Parts: sequence; structure tokens; C-alpha cells
Amino acid sequence: MITRMSHLFLRTLRDDPADAEVPSHKLLVRAGYVRRVAPGVYSWLPLGLRVLRQIERVVREEMNSFGAQEIALPALLPREPYEATNRWTEYGDALFRLEDRKGADYLLGPTHEELFALTVKGEYNSYKDFPVTLYQIQTKYRDEERPRAGILRGREFVMKDSYSFDLTDDGLAQSYRAHRDAYERIFRRLDVEYVIVSATSGAMGGSASEEFLAVSEVGEDTYVRSTESGYAANVEAVTTVVPEAVPVDGLPEAVVHDTPDTPTIATLVEWANGADLGRTVTAADTLKNVVGKVRAPGGEWELLAIGLPGDREVDAKRLEASLEPAEFALLDEADFAANPFLVKGYIGPKGLQANGVRYLVDPRVVEGTAWITGADAHGKHVVDLVAGRDFVPDGVIEAAEVREGDPSPDGAGTLVAARGIEIGHVFQLGRKYTDAFEVDVLGENGKPVRPTMGSYGVGVSRLVAVVAEQQHDDKGLRWPAEIAPADVHLVIANKDEAARAGAEALAADLDAAGIEVLLDDRKASPGVKFKDAELIGVPTIVVVGRGWADGVVEVRDRFSGEAREVPAGDAVGEIVGAVRGGRAQSAS
Repeated sequence: MITRMSHLFLRTLRDDPADAEVPSHKLLVRAGYVRRVAPGVYSWLPLGLRVLRQIERVVREEMNSFGAQEIALPALLPREPYEATNRWTEYGDALFRLEDRKGADYLLGPTHEELFALTVKGEYNSYKDFPVTLYQIQTKYRDEERPRAGILRGREFVMKDSYSFDLTDDGLAQSYRAHRDAYERIFRRLDVEYVIVSATSGAMGGSASEEFLAVSEVGEDTYVRSTESGYAANVEAVTTVVPEAVPVDGLPEAVVHDTPDTPTIATLVEWANGADLGRTVTAADTLKNVVGKVRAPGGEWELLAIGLPGDREVDAKRLEASLEPAEFALLDEADFAANPFLVKGYIGPKGLQANGVRYLVDPRVVEGTAWITGADAHGKHVVDLVAGRDFVPDGVIEAAEVREGDPSPDGAGTLVAARGIEIGHVFQLGRKYTDAFEVDVLGENGKPVRPTMGSYGVGVSRLVAVVAEQQHDDKGLRWPAEIAPADVHLVIANKDEAARAGAEALAADLDAAGIEVLLDDRKASPGVKFKDAELIGVPTIVVVGRGWADGVVEVRDRFSGEAREVPAGDAVGEIVGAVRGGRAQSAS
């Protein structure tokens, strides 16, 4: 196929869009791949749509390779199935809800576990039908509070979601492994640098859960890995190494001290080190108590307090993951006014529990540990308040920040942090959704069997931005051969009619050889054409320019930047070899 740029619906830009923060957003807009319609909503222009379709092709090939079958479910979905699983409310404000003209409630699908479970229930009724894996590549909708970074985080996006149905837990494990392996092949073919990390399941439910994260400094996900082992996890899934409990016998009694003007951890530590307590005190010796309010889906707000070492901050994502699906919010002035026992800067465990506030602590707050913490009165703190002796928390919660240098949960080495972009997620859901809809089939022994499910997602449209993020340089995009919008970008850089005719003939020969050609036949200067070629990012650039009179063309490798002159008579063979070599490298 030959695509002539003189006819292509394309307008490249020299300046970055004003709202663009990350390189992929800037370059995809400048190169004419996407255009913003509204916050988090983008149009795909011809070149962008080609890349998107290429990624879809790779995903389909790898899904089909292990027997998954593609279907297409609607994006407009009725409320009732999501009510049955409580996700109509659990999704909160992220769900696009709407009514039809008769007042019936619908939503725009953010994910389709319910519909897949109901589809299988409607079609299959015997053990002989299983196992089965179904998938779709479809537009999804989530009302992101802060859509950002172009198509990296949008309100409308294309996702591959698949669902396995097995009759045994061993079968589910096999389906999970098949997806995991397919995802590794997909991301290798797309030349994406990624890591696999342990993750939380969130509103999806289920047990085993892993994320595929593209390594990127602009990623919204922080993950950690061990310096000495293969351990890696999203920070939401990191479990704190719990210290050994300490015997309480012989520990000093708790004593309340006057601590004027010490509402912060820093001022408290300063007071403690000037109070002749017989030891050096650090922030890690203090117990910080953060009070907020929590609300289960459809429920009422209630107070919740979290105790953690004073040298740690609450990590909002870890807190949200621990409380899922409940919603958490910090207190406002009205809340403090309604609860006068909450003395800002001096809140302690005893006052919280005496007033019926549920009190959860960091796993480091184990029995026998002694703390300096609030005494529930202005200007007063208590020293040597011992967990398990002077207060007993209602439970533990993983809400404190994870820091570099923390011990690895697997006991090997310490943790280092990096950032990534989620590109895939695999879940072993179990029977959450088949239970909700009573999906039973007749087993081999004549008794009912309830299938167990897996759920597996790949961010297809997000991958366009991820590849752009990882593969660009200071000149523009650089697409791997597997997903480039064309195989060859052929630039006519000479107004000579013989050169133009030669370029046309070369394009025709490449087309006949099965090479997709983007032919820049515009009446523009060579400089403009070269800049656009570098910006657009096709892996092989061929220039028919001044050298044509000497019987040579120039072949440029967009990744390495290397350029070489090739005799015009050998150009087709050389270019076809380069293109096929690039394809083979992407597939390996």
C-alpha cells in the first residue's frame, strides 16, 4: 500500500500543545496522531489509528494463539447486573451513569466481568463446554477525576479484556499462566520495557493479582523491587515486615508530660530530646494518629483513626487499597467541631478508643513497643505508652508510605523504588461473579459445578502512548517495525522530474514487494520533509534526493540514526531486507 502525504489527512505541528506535560502527549499531537476533543477524550487521526490497529493485531494474534475466542459486548450496559455485584455503588464517581428516555438506569462499561459471566451462563450448561476463554477489544469509559498525559490516562480508552472460565482451581491457574505468558509475548513484540509486580485486586475482587508496568519516569504507579531477589510489587501490595513482639514485663509506666507548643512531630521530637528522658528520640519513636472518616458503599460516614510511626506519612493509594471498596476522607473543621475530644496535634489512642473510634495501626506497632504520642489534651503528650498493655488497637492496616531502604517482604535485601505505567493486569477472580449470578453447570458426576473465573486486561490505546514514551528521541517518535504506521517513509527531496519519477517507481516496487510506503510527495522543502519524517517516526526512511543523479538513494535507520547510500538498482532488495529484519527483531 502506498499512502501519499499530499492526500493524507495530516497536519504536523512545530510547537508543543499548551496542555501537554509528558513527551508522548506532546509528540502524538505534534505528529498528527491524535487530537483532543475534551478532557480525557481524544480523536484518532489516520496515522494514530494505524498504530492503534497494529497493536490490536498483535494482541489478537497472541490471544488467539492459546485458544481464546473474541466476542463483542455492548458498552452501554443496564444497571441490574452491576447492582447484583454491588459495583454500581462500589465504583463511586468513576462510573458514567445515565438514564434512557423511560428513566431506566444504564452505565458506560468500565469493565465487563458481569456481562461475561451472564453470557456464559446463558450459553453453557455442561462440564463438556469448559474450559473457555473469551475476550474483546473495546472502548471503555471511566470518569477520571484528573485525566492527564493525553491518552495515557483518559476517560475513554481501548482495552482488551478477557475472562477465563474453568471448573477447577487448577484449571484457573493454567488459564492465568496462559494469559501471563501471552502478555509477555505481546510486550516483547511491542518492544516495551516492563516489569511484573504483585498487585492488589481492588474493586475487581479475587485472589492472585499481578500488574505489568511499563518502566517510565512519568508513570503514576510506584513499584518497589528487592536489591537481592526477584521480589517486585506495586506499593499498594507491599506488606510491611513485622518486628518481633516485645515482652511488656518491666517496661516503664506511661507518664503524661506537659509539652507546650508541640502540635507537630518535629516539635515533639525537639521537646523530647530536651526533656531528659534518658535516651535520644527520633520521629520513629513517636506515634502519629491520623483521623478521618470512612464510608462503605451506600453507608454512612464513621470516624476511623490510623496510628503509624511518626517518621512515616500516610500513602493515599495504600490506604485506599486497604479500605477498598470503602471511601476515605480527611476531617474538615465541622467534623472537629462535632467531635471535641479530637484535640488537633495531641490525639492519642486512649481518647480515640474511649469515644468509640475504630483504631487501626501500622504493622510496626506490635505488642510491647513503647511510644510517645498524644495525651488527648492540649499541650500534653504521654511517654512510654505501650501497645498491648496501655492500649489494644482494633486491627492493623497497610497505609504507611513505603520507602527505599525498607526491608524486602521476602526477607532478601532492601527495597528500591521506581515508577511505571500500568499496561496489563491479570486477576484470579475465583467465584465472586459466578456466585453473584449463580452460574452452575452440570458436572461429570451429575452434580452442579460452579465455574471459577479469571480476568485479564491490556491497555491497548495506552500502549500507543507507552511506546511513544519509551521510544522517542529529541527529534520525534520512533516506532518499532511491528506497529509502525508504515514500513518505509519515502521522501522525495529533489524537484528534478527524473528523481520524482524514480521515487514513484521505487514506491511502486516496494508496494509490489509487500512493503507499506508513506510517500512524501508534497510540494514542500526538503527541510520540512526531513523534520516531519523524524517526527512521524517510521523506522526506515528512504531519501530520493541529490544522489539520484549519481544513481544512489539514502536509507536511514530512525532508531540508530545511521544513514547509508545504496545503489538505486539495489534499493528495493536492501530496503525489503531492512524492513523484514526489523519485523523479525520485533517478533523475537
